[in-house]
Amino acid sequence: MADAAECGVKVMCRFRPLNESETNRGDKYIPKFKGEDTVVITGKPYVFDRVLPPNTAQEQVYDACAKQIVKDVLGGYNGTIFAYGQTSSGKTHTMEGKLHDSQLMGIIPRIARDIFDHIYSMDENLEFHIKVSYFEIYLDKIRDLLDVSKTNLAVHEDKNKVPYVKGCTERFVSSPEEVMDVIDEGKSNRHVAVTNMNEHSSRSHSIFLINIKQENVETELKLSGKLYLVDLAGSEKVSKTGAEGSVLDEAKNINKSLSALGNVISALAEGTKTHVPYRDSKMTRILQDSLGGNCRTTIIICASPSVYNEAETKSTLMFGQRAKTIKNTVSVNQELTAEEWKKKYEKEKEKTKGLKYVIQKLETELKRWRKGNKERDPALANSPPKSGLQSLGQSKPECNIFVLYFFSFLPSQDDEINQHSQLAEKFKEQMIDQDELLVSARKDYEKLQEDLSRLQRENEAAKEEVKEVLQALEELAVNYDHKSQEVENKNRSNNQLSEELNQKSTTLEGVQRELSSLQELSSHHKKRAAEILSLLLRDLSEIGGIIGTSDLKMMEVNEVIEEEFTMARLYISKMKSEVKSLVNRSKQLESSLVDTSRKMQANEKELASCQLLISQHQAKIKSLTDYMQNMEQKKRQLEESQDSLMEELHALHAQGETRRHQHKHKTLEEQMENHREVHQKQLSRLRDEIDHKQRVLDDPEHHVSSLSLCCSFMNEKREQAKEDLKGLEETVAKELQTLHNLRRLFIQELTSRVSMSAEMDNDEAGGSLAQRQRITFLENNLEQLTKVHKQVGITHTHTHTHTHTHTHTHTHTHTLKHTLLRSNKWICLATVPESLAVPFSLMDSNDLSYFPHCSIFNLTAIPYNLFTAEGKQYSC
Repeated sequence: MADAAECGVKVMCRFRPLNESETNRGDKYIPKFKGEDTVVITGKPYVFDRVLPPNTAQEQVYDACAKQIVKDVLGGYNGTIFAYGQTSSGKTHTMEGKLHDSQLMGIIPRIARDIFDHIYSMDENLEFHIKVSYFEIYLDKIRDLLDVSKTNLAVHEDKNKVPYVKGCTERFVSSPEEVMDVIDEGKSNRHVAVTNMNEHSSRSHSIFLINIKQENVETELKLSGKLYLVDLAGSEKVSKTGAEGSVLDEAKNINKSLSALGNVISALAEGTKTHVPYRDSKMTRILQDSLGGNCRTTIIICASPSVYNEAETKSTLMFGQRAKTIKNTVSVNQELTAEEWKKKYEKEKEKTKGLKYVIQKLETELKRWRKGNKERDPALANSPPKSGLQSLGQSKPECNIFVLYFFSFLPSQDDEINQHSQLAEKFKEQMIDQDELLVSARKDYEKLQEDLSRLQRENEAAKEEVKEVLQALEELAVNYDHKSQEVENKNRSNNQLSEELNQKSTTLEGVQRELSSLQELSSHHKKRAAEILSLLLRDLSEIGGIIGTSDLKMMEVNEVIEEEFTMARLYISKMKSEVKSLVNRSKQLESSLVDTSRKMQANEKELASCQLLISQHQAKIKSLTDYMQNMEQKKRQLEESQDSLMEELHALHAQGETRRHQHKHKTLEEQMENHREVHQKQLSRLRDEIDHKQRVLDDPEHHVSSLSLCCSFMNEKREQAKEDLKGLEETVAKELQTLHNLRRLFIQELTSRVSMSAEMDNDEAGGSLAQRQRITFLENNLEQLTKVHKQVGITHTHTHTHTHTHTHTHTHTHTLKHTLLRSNKWICLATVPESLAVPFSLMDSNDLSYFPHCSIFNLTAIPYNLFTAEGKQYSC
């Protein structure tokens, strides 16, 4: 990589013309332009690298903002161009424009053409590899626009600590047309929405990345450059845009990410903060190298000239002024060849040799000074002593040599120190970044949990809505069936009415024809009557003329005329009656015609209303089906988002598990270290104790004194044992005497009882089985008492011998206990050795086998009754 150089961020300001809504409102045009780099808003000047007024063409914008960066990227530098501004300020028009219009196309399509134009004009020995990527940041998630299945990509760092988007689709391109195809494909997948301020408002930040690698075949020189073309979504006020629902959520995330970008710009502009919050947003994380890193950056701030957006315009201009103070450190991304690596190695080797020589000289001088300046060179030892100034003058050339060496190596040492300090700073930043990453991961986890719960709630609500919609659809279907049946019935009745109407109309037509014929006939009869009357009158006149001639003829003629008059009157009366009947019939037909026409109009109106109702129901059913389809799509989207969230949740769980395991491993290591320290301390303490014991063992006087103390203690124990033995002998003698007395009393009672039983049972030959058992029981007890007597004597002899032969006799002395031995009618109070004592719970009244183990020394005859399980009484 070549030597780094510092350069500032270029800021271009572009104003758009007033749009149609602003002109309709009559908004005031507020910016005033002074020169090519200054704009004045309400009397305050703002200075930028270039100010582009509204009448600036797209080509002029490209020449001013992007043409130089294309040359820098082809020269091995990194470049970034991004547009910033409020919504509907012309950012997308500046960056993209109309993609396939040569006059209105924006910066991105012009850069695609310009890059290949430069490549075609460059040396033929250069090989180029061009890759493009296109992704967007939507709701703070990186979404690949060339592969819509990749909806949540992660940001990682390469070996040079430069952030990049992992897993993003990269397409190799070899012509401007292929680049335009990629842009068209990505733009079709980008999120846009309609707001009150913009009909095509971008709802995400889009980043178009061009990665160019070139290699000179002859010199093997390799250069690489990246060009980020960023179209940011606009900041917006909800009160102006009227965003609701999902559009409102998008607006919140857009404003949050733009706020994070503003915080980064402010931290870099101040220059005093040690920490720059790149990790607050994925967008700032991706643009980390563009803001304060190794990149040539141009920011195009887009503003509205309307007084309606004055506050947002001033905020945008202030953002641009802060960004103009940022300094980047740029260098050529160059890969060294083998020859260059060899030269660099040789140079470093020479430096190392010189440093070794200087170290040797300094070590020898240090040794000489440490030895008190006693060992000097022979030449210096034989020479007469000189003054300090003379010696200083002679040692000056050697010092100058050292100074030259030091000054020759100071730059490399400074570089190393700077590298180490930078490395330390990087490590600190990495630690801070890791802490921030952990905090952000926890926040993301909590946010994902909240999103998951919210989505589950929304899913449940959507399910309920779908159920309600289905129920409404079922009701509508039932209503539709009813209405369709009613419509069919109405249609059938209308058809019947139309048929009746047709019949009535045909009959009416027949009646009208008859009426017309009758009218014609009546007119014909009237004419005929008139003719007859005229003929009659003429005949009468003729008759009147002739009357004078002949009375007889007159009488005959009068009779004929009377007959004809009567006939005429009959015909006229008949015709009048027929005319009246026809008139009445025509009136009836006209009234029936009016009624049928009214019924027909009513039926037509009802038919029209039914058809309108049918069309309304059909439209409602169509809208409900569309709504149901939309709900199904939302449900599928929610399920997909839930699956993705569950995957992210599992991934976060896995990360948390790994972190917990790492933390547990660290704690275990610390515990092991603590245990090692404790064990070391214990071992040292045990070694000290062993040494102390060894010293005690080695001390004979202490050992002798301890032995004497033991002997005295043993003598005291022996005397005490002798006294205890005397008391025991007296007790044994008393016990023996008591045993003899008990035996004598037992034998007497036994003989008395046997004699009494013999007298009572003389009549019975063999006696009962119970008496025989009692007799055998008493005989056995007598034998056992005899054995006990003998055993007590043996025990006495053994105890006496044992006491004289052992010094620790007191440890074998039996502790005597008083035990109640229960029989059927008597209680025997006995003193028993502890080793021979038997609890009464183990004894049965039928089994007195424990008695021989008792040394009975005192007998108190107390009546006591005890019944066995068989209800038999025994006495001792």
